[in-house]
Amino acid sequence: MALQREFKTQGDYLFKNRSYLPILFLLVGLAVLLYGEDTEPVQIEEIHIDLYKFVCLTISLLGLLIRIFTVAHTPKNTSGRNTMEGQLADELNTTGMYSLVRHPLYLGNFFMWLSVGMLTENFWFTIAFVLLYWLYYERIMYVEENFLIDKFGDRYLVWARHTPAFVPSFKNYVNPKYSFCILKVLKKEKNGLAAIFLIFWLFDWAGSQFETRTLHIYFDFWFYAAITSTTIYLILKVMKKKNMLTETNT
Repeated sequence: MALQREFKTQGDYLFKNRSYLPILFLLVGLAVLLYGEDTEPVQIEEIHIDLYKFVCLTISLLGLLIRIFTVAHTPKNTSGRNTMEGQLADELNTTGMYSLVRHPLYLGNFFMWLSVGMLTENFWFTIAFVLLYWLYYERIMYVEENFLIDKFGDRYLVWARHTPAFVPSFKNYVNPKYSFCILKVLKKEKNGLAAIFLIFWLFDWAGSQFETRTLHIYFDFWFYAAITSTTIYLILKVMKKKNMLTETNT
């Protein structure tokens, strides 16, 4: 199979399963964490562990903020909004975050998942994640860009020529075409907010249970953050179902 066709085949498959494959990464990461708890001979002071977890949280929230500022300024049915049925792009996004980088949503995803890799406290697992993430999304970006080239032709190529694919460049920043839509953010990024704190709580709880060999719930920051973010998610889920989060950027 020609490399170009192989990239497209792989990209189509990864695109359709992009919501499920990260779960595998999460499970492997949790296993690596527990393995480290069982074999690590050096005990690190608790204060340093807590500080490290908050560093990881900061990185994850950075990724979420990138997604928020991307989603908040986009209209419906654009290159930033894709579905299981295929690509959608009634309009090409070239302003705001899209003037810095061609794939800002995937950049945001990178930081969110990088923090999870770092939670394992395993340097080599984190490095492996970075390499696998690039291979994973490189093929998805390839498929998306081919679609956009077919859809917008030279207009896309001109924009792509001075806009990097993944590492942002701030020299050509253009103010967003559309105003900030908080309803769009609440509707589309509620999952990410809840997932961040649930995953951080899961890793913290599982690690402590494995280390002490006891089954116990700790009512700490991570527990309350997970409960709060999950409650917010459920409230927004109901509001969305009742059409209370109608988007204004259309």
